[in-house]
Amino acid sequence: MTEPRAVEGSNGLLLEIDGQIVPNYDATLVPFEEGDVVSGKVVRIDKDEVLVDIGYKSEGVIPSNELSIRKNVSPEEEVTLGEEVDALVLTKEDQDGRLILSKKRARFEKAWRRIEAAAESGEPVEGTVIEVVKGGLIIDLGVRGFLPASLVDIRRVQNLDDFLGQTIECKVIELNRSRNNVVLSRRAVLEEERKEVRQQILDRLQPGQVVEGAISNIVDFGAFVDLDGIDGLIHISELSWSHVNHPSEILSIGDVVPVKVLDIDRERQRISLGLKQTQEDPWQRIVQSYNVGDELEGKVTKVVSFGAFVEIMDGVEGLVHISELAQHHVENPREIVNQGDVVMVKILEIDSERRRLSLSVKRVEGQNLPVRTAEATPAEEGAELGEVRDLGLSDEVFSEGESAEAGAEEAAEPAEEAQPADEAQADEAGPDAATSEGEQPAG
Repeated sequence: MTEPRAVEGSNGLLLEIDGQIVPNYDATLVPFEEGDVVSGKVVRIDKDEVLVDIGYKSEGVIPSNELSIRKNVSPEEEVTLGEEVDALVLTKEDQDGRLILSKKRARFEKAWRRIEAAAESGEPVEGTVIEVVKGGLIIDLGVRGFLPASLVDIRRVQNLDDFLGQTIECKVIELNRSRNNVVLSRRAVLEEERKEVRQQILDRLQPGQVVEGAISNIVDFGAFVDLDGIDGLIHISELSWSHVNHPSEILSIGDVVPVKVLDIDRERQRISLGLKQTQEDPWQRIVQSYNVGDELEGKVTKVVSFGAFVEIMDGVEGLVHISELAQHHVENPREIVNQGDVVMVKILEIDSERRRLSLSVKRVEGQNLPVRTAEATPAEEGAELGEVRDLGLSDEVFSEGESAEAGAEEAAEPAEEAQPADEAQADEAGPDAATSEGEQPAG
C-alpha cells in the first residue's frame, strides 16, 4: 500500500491512495486542545446535557451543570436547537471516549477579560440581577458579581426584590481573579449621570425663578427639594413667614411645593431655595390694613426679660416692651402676661423696612389683666436676649427704648450667625442625612 498523497488543488481535503481518490476526514477536524474555547451548533437537548457539533469526530457534550452560573437552570432555558454557542474544552476524551465541554466556563473566560478591561477603563458593565442575597444582589456578568445594597441606588432601596430580572449597568469597584471576586456599584453610574443632569439644570436655573420640586429629605436646619435631578436646600428660616421650630411641622417627604431660587453657587453645585417667598407676605397685610393707634387682639407667643411677643396675625409678631405692659412699674413681664394669654394691644409703631412692630398693652383703655407673682424658673431665666433667636426675627419687630433695642440688635442676627454652622451641617448631612446616603448639592 502506497503512502496517501494529497490531491493537487484539493487543499488537503482529498487523498490518493493506491490510485483511488478518497476524502481526507482528518483534515476536516478542528484542531484544539483542552482549555481552548471552540464554537459549535446545538444539535440535541436532553434533560441533563446538551450535544454540540464543533466539527470534531464526535459531538461535544455539555453537562447541565456546565451550562450556566445560575443555580438550578434547565438546559431548555439556556440554549435552543441550532444555536451557535461557545464552549471551553474540559476533556478531549473522558473514560467513555466523550468530548466534554463547558459553556459557562467559556463565558466565564470571556467575561473576565471584559470585566478586567472595564475595571481598567472605568467603563460600566451590564448584567442581569439573578439573586437577592443578604446584603445585596448577585449580577450575572458571565461571572457572579456582587452589588452591595448600599450601592444599588443613590438613596437606600427598601425592597431589593424589585430588581430581580432587571438588566442594569454597574461600575467595577473591586476585582480579584484568584478569588473570583467582583464587587459592583450601580450608584457610581447613577451619580455620574446625575452630575451631567445637575449641570444642565444649573445652567437653566436663575435666581428669582419660581420652580416646583418634591421634598426629598428633612433635617433639623431645613428641607431638601429634588428639582428633577439636583437637590436644593430650603433653610429653616426660609420655610415660612411664621416661626418654625422644625421643618417637619409644615413639610413631609414627597410633598411637591413651589419654591423660589434665592441663590446659586455654580462652582459647588448648590442651590438655595425659599418657600415663604412663594406665599403672601403677612407684613403687606399689616401695612395695608393697620395704622399706628389701632387696637386689636393678639396672643402672647413668648415672654422674655424685656417684654412679651404678641402675634396679631399669622406670621406677624410685635414686641410689647416691659415698660408698655402696665401703668405701674413691672419687674418681671410674667407678673402681667404668660405665654398663651390673649390680650388687646395698641400699635405704637410700624417699621416696614425693618419689619418691626411696637405694641402696648397698658395704652388699651379698659383692659384689666391680673397681677401675678412671677418667679422666673431657670428655664425662664435662660430666655434672655440670645434665646430670642428662636423666634425667627425676620417676622418680629421691637419697640423703641434702650433695652428693647439692645434685645432687638442682639436677637436680629440668627440667620446670619446660624448660616455657617448650618452649612457645615449640610456638608456633613447632605440631602440624604436621614437615610445615611446621598449628596449635599444645596447650600
